[in-house]
Amino acid sequence: MDFVHLHTHSEYSLLDSTNTIRGLLEKAKDQGMSAIALTDHGNVRGAVEFYQEAQKIGVKPIIGCELYVAPGSRHDKRGGNQEKDSYFHLVVLAKNNQGYRNLVKLSSRAFTEGFYYKPRVDSELLSDYSEGLIALSACKSGEIPKKLLQGDYDGAVEAGKKYAEIFGEEDFYLELQDQDVEGQDKLNDQVVEVSEELDLDLVATNDVHYLDPDDRLAHEVLLNIKANKKITDEDRMRYEGEEYYLKSPEEMKERFSHVPEALENTVDIASRCEVDLDFGDDYLLPPFEVPDKYESSLDYLRKLVE
Repeated sequence: MDFVHLHTHSEYSLLDSTNTIRGLLEKAKDQGMSAIALTDHGNVRGAVEFYQEAQKIGVKPIIGCELYVAPGSRHDKRGGNQEKDSYFHLVVLAKNNQGYRNLVKLSSRAFTEGFYYKPRVDSELLSDYSEGLIALSACKSGEIPKKLLQGDYDGAVEAGKKYAEIFGEEDFYLELQDQDVEGQDKLNDQVVEVSEELDLDLVATNDVHYLDPDDRLAHEVLLNIKANKKITDEDRMRYEGEEYYLKSPEEMKERFSHVPEALENTVDIASRCEVDLDFGDDYLLPPFEVPDKYESSLDYLRKLVE
């Protein structure tokens, strides 16, 4: 295994991905990958299905989420004149069961406390629930890339310091992406500069929203259903670039041959993520005495209701 996709979306990124969970897992296995992450936008609703299907298919599941992070407090619902100004993206992955529990808490509180255009967390919540999580700086909508694109290099460095302090330097990575978008090479060069200044590791991802190159148009149709626009509209929704598909390890290695450590780190991160979800018969049942003749409390309850 020479590469692992750590930034991927499924149908649980509502109207923003044409991938099914099973399709993602089967394609990953067909391409020779033994692990893959699921990082849907703002929620972990697909986590259990993803985990169970991965067990059946024989691919290691890495449970994650692409969180929306408020630029200030999650309680501030006035900031920004446009939706895009009200949050940054941040990818988080569960290293262990504690990380998974914290991921669930972050997602839940983002909806109940921070919703403003999107379900948002903030630095306070990230600090409170950072244990057991690995964070990646995300796409060009992440705080560091966005500041770099705005010409604010110092601001990007400060953001990098903030996330490294929250998650720990060993658990915060700067993402490099290449979907053949104009200006992306320059942005990647600047991300590398930030990584060198702060001594932070790099990781290569592809922000997967559809399985195959031929699915690009179907994905664009989905985006415009969400935006209430026609595919023929000049101002229709569309992604820059046409390569947000599940690239093979060979394709990723070709794109990032100049930074092999960014590829190697995907494998290292995957090896560090070990979530073990328990779906036993007694799951979610309160403790109570069960007569010896019954194998489990669930069997006992079935007998009681017969």
